[in-house]
Amino acid sequence: MTTAPGQVSVAQQGLRHPLDPDPARATKARAVFALGLLGLLTGLFIGGVVPATVALQLARQARREAYASGGFLTGGTWLRRGERLAWAGLVLVAVTVVAAVVIGVVRLAGSPFGHDYPSNMD
Repeated sequence: MTTAPGQVSVAQQGLRHPLDPDPARATKARAVFALGLLGLLTGLFIGGVVPATVALQLARQARREAYASGGFLTGGTWLRRGERLAWAGLVLVAVTVVAAVVIGVVRLAGSPFGHDYPSNMD
C-alpha cells in the first residue's frame, strides 16, 4: 500500500527488531572530513601534516567502530572524502619539503665554496 507514486510500500520494508538502534551518522566522519580539508588547505605550508595525520588516525578508528556497529553507523562517504583530502595534504607537504631541499641544494651549489680571496692575492 503506497500513498504516492515513488514511495516505498510498507510491505516492502524489512522488519526490524524493536531493540535495534536507528542508523546514525558517525560523528568522527565529519571530523575526518574537516581535518582532511584543513590538511589539504595547509599542506603547502607544511602545517598540514598534523591535521592530515590526525584525520587518518581518526578515520581508522571510525571504520573500526562502524564495522563493530553492524551497519548502524553511517558516514562512509564522508570518511572516504576525508581520507582522500588528508592523503592529498600529505602529498602537498612532501612536494613542499622536496622542493625546499632541491632549492637549498641548488643555492648551496651556486655559492662559492671556501674563502673568497681578493683578485690581487696569489
